[in-house]
Amino acid sequence: MSAVTALRPAEAPVAPSVTLADIRAAAERIRGAIIRTPTIESPAVSRAAGTRVFLKLDNLQATGAFKERGAANRLALLTPRERDAGVIAMSAGNHAQAVARHAQRLGVAATIVMPRFTPATKVVRTESWGARVVLHGETLAESAAHAHDLALREGLVFIHPYDDLGVIAGQGTMALEMLEDAPEIEVLVIPVGGGGLCAGIASAVAELRPGMTVFGVEVEGYPAMAQRLAGQPVSVGGPTIAEGIAVRDVGEAPLAALRRLGVEVLLVPERAVEQAVALLAEGAKVVAEGAGATALAAVLTYPERFRGRVVGTTVCGGNIDARALSNVLLRQLLRDGRIMRLHFDIPDRPGVLADIATRISALGGNVIEVKHQQLFGAPTVQSTELHLMVEVRDQMQGDAIIAAMEAADYVVRRG
Repeated sequence: MSAVTALRPAEAPVAPSVTLADIRAAAERIRGAIIRTPTIESPAVSRAAGTRVFLKLDNLQATGAFKERGAANRLALLTPRERDAGVIAMSAGNHAQAVARHAQRLGVAATIVMPRFTPATKVVRTESWGARVVLHGETLAESAAHAHDLALREGLVFIHPYDDLGVIAGQGTMALEMLEDAPEIEVLVIPVGGGGLCAGIASAVAELRPGMTVFGVEVEGYPAMAQRLAGQPVSVGGPTIAEGIAVRDVGEAPLAALRRLGVEVLLVPERAVEQAVALLAEGAKVVAEGAGATALAAVLTYPERFRGRVVGTTVCGGNIDARALSNVLLRQLLRDGRIMRLHFDIPDRPGVLADIATRISALGGNVIEVKHQQLFGAPTVQSTELHLMVEVRDQMQGDAIIAAMEAADYVVRRG
């Protein structure tokens, strides 16, 4: 884990930027087109983080993510000629649905280019908003190249997911709402993929609350913005639950904004993102995708940075696959010691399995899975392998169950 502070070199050219006036104009422009989502304090999350934490629930948008803000604002800025021509975007996720939805709302034809590997459910959802979906390329980069080619050939307006000042201004409207609803917030923690959301929020905060700290957050496997800010070559890759921010090519406009505003980017491990997803689901009763939980993951990973400060974080998306969410919750239960995997070598005689189950039950444990291998797995024909999955309240109760098994002369190991 590491952190990189953005420093603006004296020789760096001044790039076009988004102002508070632009963001306020965007807020008026998209009023009624998006949901003004709540900002809530979660006692459970605050307890886990060791400080007060407010959550901005943009996972409640119609498409399940904050991307609607930028898409709605950028599409509202189209000229009559551009509306007649239609728009095109490249995305395998939330930006695709956001552009499709707001294009449909405005009566603008939309084409979305998605990689061939895009899950069918995402294709169907995007098409349900009236967009023409083109599946092209094995990677996002190949899809982007094809989208630009189609834009030139068909005269379409390309709507970039993050490297566009209209999109950045739209994303920045989240800061206006957060600070209006929870003025006690002292520091903001924002996920970074291409950088549009963090750039928009940091730009708003720079004028609304001069001196307020804004942190960006990336996962360790995809630290592209941190590397660019530090002047390092970009090296990213590997599987991540935060696929929504797993980018190689960050936006040049967001990069310039974060550098100019001195935003520090924190890196978090995969395990912390899973922990944050589970904490939001179990503690706050909020469903978040990996990218949407990354900001909270940073608060949990760097407690010394936030102790004693009122923190605002964004749950910027909730589009997580049900199976992935289930796996995350089960993995967290195992890590917390609330589910134990116990392995026994037991004598092969009647009543032993019942005795073990009775002893576990007497101590309040709940056996939720049993695997009993009598024929081939055991070291001798006189013994049996037994594997149990046991639900307990906490680590202490689990330790008590193991101690009771050993006191009864059972050979048991946790695994």
